[in-house]
Amino acid sequence: MVNKPLYIADYNYPLPDERIAKYPLAERDHSKLLVYRDGQVSEDLFYNVGDYLAPGSLLIYNNTRVIQARLEFHKPTGARVEVFCLEPLSPRDYQLSLSSTAGCTWKCMVGNAKKWHDEALELKAGRFTLYAYKEQVLGNTFAVRFEWNEEGVSFAEILDAVGELPIPPYLNRKTEERDKTTYQTVYSRIKGSVAAPTAGLHFTNRVLDNLHERGIETDEVTLHVGAGTFLPVKTADANEHTMHTEIIAVPKTTIRHIIAKLGKIVAVGTTSMRTLESLYFIGLQLRNIKKSEYRNIENIHVGQFEPYEETKNGNLPTVKDALLAIVEYLDATDQETLHAETQIMIKPGYTFRIVDRLITNFHQPQSTLLLLVSAFVGGDWKTIYDYALSHDFRFLSYGDSSILSRHS
Repeated sequence: MVNKPLYIADYNYPLPDERIAKYPLAERDHSKLLVYRDGQVSEDLFYNVGDYLAPGSLLIYNNTRVIQARLEFHKPTGARVEVFCLEPLSPRDYQLSLSSTAGCTWKCMVGNAKKWHDEALELKAGRFTLYAYKEQVLGNTFAVRFEWNEEGVSFAEILDAVGELPIPPYLNRKTEERDKTTYQTVYSRIKGSVAAPTAGLHFTNRVLDNLHERGIETDEVTLHVGAGTFLPVKTADANEHTMHTEIIAVPKTTIRHIIAKLGKIVAVGTTSMRTLESLYFIGLQLRNIKKSEYRNIENIHVGQFEPYEETKNGNLPTVKDALLAIVEYLDATDQETLHAETQIMIKPGYTFRIVDRLITNFHQPQSTLLLLVSAFVGGDWKTIYDYALSHDFRFLSYGDSSILSRHS
């Protein structure tokens, strides 16, 4: 880890409440697009994003889908207890847990937890009744066991019936029916997130068709966005902030596609960025493991400061060699998809290895996402944000977009 302090106060800017977009535009691809390259800023509309991508580019987006993770229980006494599903514990795999028809356990945040003792909570909607059992305290969260009354019905179906879509807290409003559509990307398909990968909200099928007509290819990864994405940096030195861990999944075909397109990789959003950049360090880990030990690997995890520790070592392998190590591992273990965890913290001083351009929204002051943007543009984030603030751009999840070129 780099010991030089990284003062989060240096990544602050004024964000009036009226600049936070409370609702999306009626046509999602009509949002404004800030264009940044080599210190120069201009603007356009998002449906013209293809004008700023070279033919042969590979655009990679996050295909995760937001689940209705907020559950509001009411006890017979009238006390309200809110249970917010964060990530599965048993089964640990998202898809196995969401497809379970016989109960599952999740790590949850619990609002008004002091009112919930040892009794089961019940939540009814139509013919469904969901039961919640508090099993264990996990620091500031809880392990909660869920069971329900209908045989053959999956937990995902139960959440769709009784849960609420968790829109960002800074919108300061209740979830509305239209959010079920507008707070999902048009290409979302793998359920698991508790927050949308919002850079993708601007895409429409029309935009995607236009990109393909221009010879721009697309592919996908999965990172299930956790509630930690909204956590502010509370330490004066951002290096002391504890980054949250998120689950990623990258098909072997996608990794091969990336290898073929190195130098022309466009990440849609910070979640895709974190996933893609994590691949290099996963490849480094695998290169240091004997092939005979591959099947003994239980978990692949990229640590928060692993990139900065690795750069101290000389003779690092190329990006291609690191990615080929992942392909070799998947081939040897008969897997078609890489499953791993990443806690990577991309901050000023980070060396980008895979992503060349980033499509992203405008992020909160003093956030890890703003640190990532600053790292990508060589510290020139104020130029971008000053322009956006002075040219009526809309901010945060339902706000406008930008396309940024990596600082060379």
